[in-house]
Amino acid sequence: MKRKLLVAACFGLLLQATSCINTERETVTSRNNDRPYTPVPEGARGRVNERTILRTVNSAHYFSNNKTKDNFVLQLQGTKILNSQARLIILSSTGDTLRKELMPATALVDERMIEDPRAATARDKEIAILQGMNTFFREDKFTQPAIPRSARQPSDIDAQAWQAIREDNKAVGFDYVTSGGKERRIAYAKKLRKAVIVAE
Repeated sequence: MKRKLLVAACFGLLLQATSCINTERETVTSRNNDRPYTPVPEGARGRVNERTILRTVNSAHYFSNNKTKDNFVLQLQGTKILNSQARLIILSSTGDTLRKELMPATALVDERMIEDPRAATARDKEIAILQGMNTFFREDKFTQPAIPRSARQPSDIDAQAWQAIREDNKAVGFDYVTSGGKERRIAYAKKLRKAVIVAE
């Protein structure tokens, strides 16, 4: 008899404890229970808005100085991956901002990575954007010298900036794709003390 009472008491306590446990989905205040749970990005408080940083990629490369590496940062900012903005920030080793640029996140999509670009779903494009972030600062995108000796100056590039980079055979060029699918190369001009566009 005592054994049955003990088993019943343990069963009752176990049942009581499990009824108090809530799943993540149950604790989310949502009117639609069929919608999957979406966690708030790290560092965000409350709701996701256009200023929310969804993802950040950091890398260190020689750029403005051949002795110390600069910090390259790519941030995805917005409410959803597909319609967010990609912010490129280059900081010197001392913390000075060398360049800031904003482009649509879709500029990060390499169409060769998508099997059929015309039939790609929103999810396929989001994955391609995240993959583009992972490869944005690959080593092969950095070249030295930034401008080969045999190169001719493009008509749409500032002559003073182009000449300053061409004279510096230690200048490092960084290639990336910006909005509209345009390829761009930037380099740090020591004479002008700023990052400049040398090819577009």
